[in-house]
Amino acid sequence: WMAYQLHQLEMDFKNITIICSILDWPWIKEAYNERKPYDQKITPLDNPKIYAVEKETLFFTLAEFPYITYLNEIYRQEIKPDKEVVIDGIKEILIQARKIFTQKHRPRYHNLTSQTFQTYLQYARNLTLIENRLTPDLYTLITVAKQISGDPFAIAVLEAAREYPFQVLESTSIEPLTLGIDKAVDSDNTPMNMKNRLSENQIEWRGINLKPEPNIKKQAQWKYNWDPYGQCSWPPEDDQIESFNTHVREQSKLLLSNDLARSEKFSSSIKDGVDMRDTLRHWHEGDIYVKEIPASRGRIEIVVFIFDIEPNPNNYPWCQTWYAEHNKESTLCFFATDYMNDMVGPGVGRATYGGCMMIYPPRPIPDIWKDPRIHIGKTLEEKLLEAAFFHSQEKHITVVTPCLPKPNWRKISRKYHKSIIHIPLKRFSNQTIEKVRRFHVLNGKQIRSFAKHFIQDL
Repeated sequence: WMAYQLHQLEMDFKNITIICSILDWPWIKEAYNERKPYDQKITPLDNPKIYAVEKETLFFTLAEFPYITYLNEIYRQEIKPDKEVVIDGIKEILIQARKIFTQKHRPRYHNLTSQTFQTYLQYARNLTLIENRLTPDLYTLITVAKQISGDPFAIAVLEAAREYPFQVLESTSIEPLTLGIDKAVDSDNTPMNMKNRLSENQIEWRGINLKPEPNIKKQAQWKYNWDPYGQCSWPPEDDQIESFNTHVREQSKLLLSNDLARSEKFSSSIKDGVDMRDTLRHWHEGDIYVKEIPASRGRIEIVVFIFDIEPNPNNYPWCQTWYAEHNKESTLCFFATDYMNDMVGPGVGRATYGGCMMIYPPRPIPDIWKDPRIHIGKTLEEKLLEAAFFHSQEKHITVVTPCLPKPNWRKISRKYHKSIIHIPLKRFSNQTIEKVRRFHVLNGKQIRSFAKHFIQDL
């Protein structure tokens, strides 16, 4: 058949090049020289056609990640060695994924640092070796990204890995194909079977559960169907912020105790430990000093978190007071972004705290944003702090902020005869802060039964 095809081509072309296996060449040459008659049979094969490929489906036709193929082309243009491009390409994908993640979600804090990437690469290496592979596949990269930084970053890694900047379909008139697993669909939605002859490695297709961002059309529909008379929180996030609040209270009590600590010469007991500062200060005397930390007096009832020092009311238009559903929750007052502008599911909105105040044990109070008795504060954070000073039954108020308390805050606290215990926000990790700041609002308790299918994990 191959010799017959060569004779057919001789009728139209003078010079013909045939590329075949060297093992087949003697038989092809012999059949070509013999020129024996060939019984022409009807074959389903047709003349080849050239198609473009949809940018999002390039992964199904290339032998490696589209972004690594792009890096290979860049290295070839710049005449650089590409021996390590497959390994270094994974790092480039992570950097590109971080860029996509920050542009899409615009987080104030994130944990996508070089140290996190080092942990990511070590974890990906271990999983790759377990699967007896030399380089990680896409499933491994996405699995590690999801377990380290949640669904949003895993989706960013997927988008970065399949990105091929050279592919611009708008500049060509060639009909594009949408590829899949051994299948393709043309512009007329006609399916056809495909075979990838470039793949050198055996590919195993596996599924992973990711929760993508909804499109604008769905968000508009969910926003339209929202019931303005129903609103509640998401219980796992309640447990998370209550746990964080408890930790801050313990830190506050420790700071109160340290303020009351006193030092004395060692006699018979080391009490609460050696006071290294006083011991070194009296080193010439040859005495050892120990410290005694008495139990803290009073308790911490109200904790105020201010994540944005100078909040813009246009960025945080939603000011609300939420009451506890049970005695394990705090009374919560906060200002946050508008959840209606970020719908993630039917009856599920997402918002970000600019600042919040938590009262524990919980007790009902008037809405602080409508209470005429709270009138000194002019800005959002000042109103929140004034409400804390006004409603606190204890002398000490814990304030967690990125900076030192401002003079106006201390002025308001003195008016209400309260004192501020300041805890720097940087004492906590960026990932913890971001998890606490972001929360979801549900359109009624009935939404809790299926909300987990739309809420992304960080």
